[in-house]
Amino acid sequence: MTAPAARPAGIRISGTGMAVPPRKVSNDDLSKIVDTSDEWIRPRTGIVTRHLSDNGTLTSDLAAEAVSQAIQNAGLKPTDLDLLICATMTPDMICPATACRVVEKIGAVPCGAMDVNLACTGLVAGLSIAANFIQSGAYKNVAVIGADRLSTIVNWEDRKTCVLFGDAAGAVVVSASDNPRQQCLFQKLNSDGGMGEALYVPRNEQDIPEAGRDSFNGKFDTLQMNGREVFKFAVNALKECVREALDQTGLTHDDIKMVIPHQSNIRMLTSAWKKMGFPDDKIYINIDRFGNTSAASIGLCLHELTEQGRLEEGDHVIFVAQGGGLTWGASLWRL
Repeated sequence: MTAPAARPAGIRISGTGMAVPPRKVSNDDLSKIVDTSDEWIRPRTGIVTRHLSDNGTLTSDLAAEAVSQAIQNAGLKPTDLDLLICATMTPDMICPATACRVVEKIGAVPCGAMDVNLACTGLVAGLSIAANFIQSGAYKNVAVIGADRLSTIVNWEDRKTCVLFGDAAGAVVVSASDNPRQQCLFQKLNSDGGMGEALYVPRNEQDIPEAGRDSFNGKFDTLQMNGREVFKFAVNALKECVREALDQTGLTHDDIKMVIPHQSNIRMLTSAWKKMGFPDDKIYINIDRFGNTSAASIGLCLHELTEQGRLEEGDHVIFVAQGGGLTWGASLWRL
């Protein structure tokens, strides 16, 4: 009879990585293909540039590049991974899972693999799954990737949506730790399918809600968004997620080193963090350089903060996101 695995003393984020396509597209560049301008985009969204992939790049390519960097930064080999989670709403194909393809591309076979589709909330969900697997003692090292190529599912004639998004992958390796203070202290995921019509991708006529027919952009298999409804929902969801995380852990604003939000829209984030009561220097923003990269965005932020040396062992960090579904959630860690 095999003895049960020992539960780890702690859980830590051991490595981070990111990948963006080399092609950088400015607002002025977009104005050449759609009726828009930098003057229209920047004040409404905070976006100045984004990276867009070419037709030869797959979501699994970006994911493999980002997680390879994270594994190396964690001081591990691909074969040290027990599980790889890929959060994406733009998989390479329906089957096999994009995570399976990444496992093969990085040489991690026979690592476990799964895809998670919670749109922009995907990486937060992946971190929660990883923490639970490690906390149970089942696994020692779990890779979590947020990877999306939203350029493949936007209508490039719809200026309300196509200007918002970029392609990228952000990756995190979560590992068992001998330090009991390193923990995921709080995690909570939420959804409301009744609000899904505010942000969705219809495949055919029957997928379009009656209330959304006037705002349908004319192309199936592309992102449909009611910006006003998403804005109102997101500001409140972000605020409530952070409030619950603090209430449940007994921590205060002063205890938090950084809030890392999904990079949705600068006006949305500005409104949310003012309601949260955090100073500007505790909210990390990079939407100006990458746009909204869906599940990848929190991973990009975490990697940049790590590379800049702005996070240290013992710091409290909140990851918070909202996305299509509608979904929202938060995860609070002591690094």
